[in-house]
Amino acid sequence: MAFHIVLFQPEIPANTGNIVRTCSVTGAHLHLIHPLGFSVEDKYLKRAGLDYWDEVAIHHHRNYSEFLQAKGPGRLFFIETSGTRFYHQTTFQDGDYFVFGKETTGIPKEILEENADQVIRIPMSKGKRSLNLSNTAAIVLYEGLRQIGFSELL
Repeated sequence: MAFHIVLFQPEIPANTGNIVRTCSVTGAHLHLIHPLGFSVEDKYLKRAGLDYWDEVAIHHHRNYSEFLQAKGPGRLFFIETSGTRFYHQTTFQDGDYFVFGKETTGIPKEILEENADQVIRIPMSKGKRSLNLSNTAAIVLYEGLRQIGFSELL
């Protein structure tokens, strides 16, 4: 089993490329919910992901509904600045899905409202908007991996 990183309509190719690289070194699966704000052939996307593309299970979904229909049994966690619980106060399990919103607008409000108990956040200085998407994904993913004892990682 593995953790899953879910990007809801990502807009910045370098962020997605960096996340591909993180997924490669951790064994996480990547789910891309369309529309994307870039082409998967984008040179910045490819450069950021280097030669890791063939090593990552990348799943494309036309929309959020299609993603929900295709996802496996793992639990969903939505990482958003509006979360009332911190990521490190959450117990993760192998197979969980970490959902991140688009860089400019985040996860749609209706999705957050439907999943209010599963919205978590990363502590930040007061008055700051957000962390970089690829950094946020790495922080949460590595906390999940830490909690399961870095299973299958050296």
